[in-house]
Amino acid sequence: MKRTHPILTAPIAALLATAALLAQPGNINAQSKASYVAYTDLAQTVAANRRSTLEVHFRVLPGYHVNSHTPTLDYLIPTALTVPAAAGVKPGEPAYPAGQPYTFSFDPKNKLSVYAGDFIVKLPVTAAPGAHSIEASLRYQACNNASCFAPKTLPVKISFTAK
Repeated sequence: MKRTHPILTAPIAALLATAALLAQPGNINAQSKASYVAYTDLAQTVAANRRSTLEVHFRVLPGYHVNSHTPTLDYLIPTALTVPAAAGVKPGEPAYPAGQPYTFSFDPKNKLSVYAGDFIVKLPVTAAPGAHSIEASLRYQACNNASCFAPKTLPVKISFTAK
């Protein structure tokens, strides 16, 4: 019969117990893996070979907010849509909505610029005729009324047709 050394099994058992605890909902590790923003890919049609604007729709989940593209404090991470060029598509600079003023009850004098609920980023594009898909990403930092979470990057697939 194979015997395990008690000095080796105790740290392994502790490690497994810690991993199980962190995987439970509500713990910091489990919460850090959550997505706080959802993206909706809507069918859109634009004019071919002419500068047009796509609407990129996002929804911040209830109970959370994200910093706007122009946060009021230097250390806050802005929400930013990164859109690389794609075959037959030349994207322009995204236009972001104005943030909503938000204050914490413990610091009512500081107003933060945030997005909550639905928000739309307008994306100018010039595209060749046909169906197109752009693999973009949205970087954001979500917060609730008590704390902020690690920044996240949401993959965004923007589909549209140019006619």
